[in-house]
Amino acid sequence: MPTETKPSAFPADSALPHGLSSVRTSQSPHAWRRALGFLGPGFLIAVGYMDPGNWATDLAAGSRYGYTLLFVVMASNLLAVLLQSLAIKLGIAGERDLAQACREQYSRPISFTLWLFAEIAIVACDLAEVIGSAIALQLLFHLPLTLGVLVTSLDVLAVLLLQHRGFRYLEALVIVLIGTIAVLFGVEVFFSHPEWLPIFKNLIVPSPSIVHDPAMLFIAIGILGATVMPHNLYLHSSIVQMRDYPRTLDGKREAMRFANLDSALALTLALFVNAAILIVAAAVFHRGGHPEVAEIQDAFRLLTPMLGFAGASTLFAVALLASGQNSTLTGTLAGQIVMEGFLQIRLPGWLRRLITRSLAIVPAIFVASLYGTRGTARLLILSQVVLSMQLSFAVFPLVRLTSDPRRMGAFVNGRTLKYLSYAVALLIAGLNLWLLVQTVRGKA
Repeated sequence: MPTETKPSAFPADSALPHGLSSVRTSQSPHAWRRALGFLGPGFLIAVGYMDPGNWATDLAAGSRYGYTLLFVVMASNLLAVLLQSLAIKLGIAGERDLAQACREQYSRPISFTLWLFAEIAIVACDLAEVIGSAIALQLLFHLPLTLGVLVTSLDVLAVLLLQHRGFRYLEALVIVLIGTIAVLFGVEVFFSHPEWLPIFKNLIVPSPSIVHDPAMLFIAIGILGATVMPHNLYLHSSIVQMRDYPRTLDGKREAMRFANLDSALALTLALFVNAAILIVAAAVFHRGGHPEVAEIQDAFRLLTPMLGFAGASTLFAVALLASGQNSTLTGTLAGQIVMEGFLQIRLPGWLRRLITRSLAIVPAIFVASLYGTRGTARLLILSQVVLSMQLSFAVFPLVRLTSDPRRMGAFVNGRTLKYLSYAVALLIAGLNLWLLVQTVRGKA
């Protein structure tokens, strides 16, 4: 018989869209059937690792340096797996999402400050998705950027509709969109005829030039900053609690195992997409003598003529649109969880999403109207810098909370995991600080 856990020392409240244990899971004696019930949350998280903000850094890395920076894509993904596993642990074993736990752990001024940074990160992320979707609509249908920005606001209605039908429908849509992106880039990789030996070598073995070349190091740090998203840590720690699993030691242990499997599978797919963007840029632009390609519009314009494959640019734009729409769905969920978790403010769903989306749409419309394509490209880069600045304000509390035996009990981080997690947190903070300094000095 499973051993019952002690009652939680913290009050039971939920910022989840449908509440605790709202998604049924299988009680089959077959482990693979039970595991299928936990499939979904990891894919909602994975969209943040392949959003439009990643595209510019991957394009720049591939077009300028070929396959060299693939190791950075791989390393960033491994860091993401570690951090998301801590978020899973906090949600399942600690029975709190990161926002709720921070509210309980810290004083009101500190908690309010963390909430403010989290909201800035969500708006910055939403801004990147809005711009990415607007660019995709412009490339596909020749819509003016300002009109494209307004059209992207309609996905708020999709979130409301799908959540009303059930959270599984939202997860299914996200998985379909991720699959669409992966298939489209798989086609692009196939027709680009890349060099597979250098690809596998650079995925595993880091090049010394990454450290010795300041420009290459800058792009490498940009890849890291665009990969690990702070809002994903809040979101993941919340939505893993929606599964209906036994709140016992054995039940939590199995739920964590299946949730980590789901996360690892989804992030592996995200790794494939990010690597594919870089590989296509390397095989087409770097090999073709166009190392200057770093913007989405430039890649769209050059793909079909250089690849010699009719429709290559269209596939690229469709994948971008799917990426932007996917990420906006999860961004609005994260906004809901952060606001309710930190402030305990429960607003109607449409109003929460309207606030979050408005804060992203207003600057996007302003810049698109005044500065056009180049302005939105710069705004896209700025959003990634802002995200980099906010990341540590989510990572350090997450590591501290999961290392607290009073909160985590039998699932507290062991010494090795604790030190490793703090080392990762310090590494991310140091690299992002370096990126910020270089941006302020005008080297971005």
